[in-house]
Amino acid sequence: MKKSPETKRSLIRFVTWILSITAVMYVSSVPAQQINPLESDPRAARAGGVLFRSQCATCHGGDAKGITGIEAPDLTLIWAAVGTTDERVFQTIRNGVPGSIMPAHGFTDPETWMLVSYLRSVAATGATEFSGDAVRGSGLFLSNCARCHRVRGEGGSLGPDLSQITSRRSAAALVNSVREPSATIARRYHSVSLVFEGLSAGASGSRQRIQGTLKSEDAFSIQMMDTNQQLRAFMKADLLEFVRESDSLMPAFSRTDLSSAELEDILTFLQSQL
Repeated sequence: MKKSPETKRSLIRFVTWILSITAVMYVSSVPAQQINPLESDPRAARAGGVLFRSQCATCHGGDAKGITGIEAPDLTLIWAAVGTTDERVFQTIRNGVPGSIMPAHGFTDPETWMLVSYLRSVAATGATEFSGDAVRGSGLFLSNCARCHRVRGEGGSLGPDLSQITSRRSAAALVNSVREPSATIARRYHSVSLVFEGLSAGASGSRQRIQGTLKSEDAFSIQMMDTNQQLRAFMKADLLEFVRESDSLMPAFSRTDLSSAELEDILTFLQSQL
């Protein structure tokens, strides 16, 4: 398709802008800044998005939320982590993460800051203030949620850690995750069912079925956490069945199970733990 003159002019202006930034930032030998110098320029996030989708989406997904089966984090959540700064994200992109699949990258400083700008633009935003009773919410959390979820190191591990959840998810998303948990299932919490040959009273030939959440998988093996919250590993060749379930292990809490006021109390408690 032939580009219009205005489209060509816009493209030329965009390329000229990128080249001018590169020139300005590289004329001096000053080390990378701690604050993103492109923070206030909306074009930086757009350019960073193009770069991200071409260089980073293979592991982190086109939306930066990660891909199931790949041990790369959801990057829309990184700004909710304590101590995250523009400079820290810049250095992580530049130097990689030792001991992980995240390599060091040779992006120029302007390109790296564009990536930081893009990640800022897609960062998950937290919920507004909740108005329930945090004390009541603490008791409700203990009786309904703590077996599978933890807050500040206390509770179970079958489901996601909820210590920072209200800073990363909107109120509507939080309510929906309780009412319809199977609608959106976080990475590393997808449910699986396994059947394998076990032992019964010292004899072989007993089929055992377990359920849990899939933690990692390769061509030959899987690692999962069963409903007793024990990490278990299996060779795929030893399994009689391996089923990826479509539903979450978390039960759906209707308004009969948990009223709107009670859910508000739980969310208020979680917000009080930030």
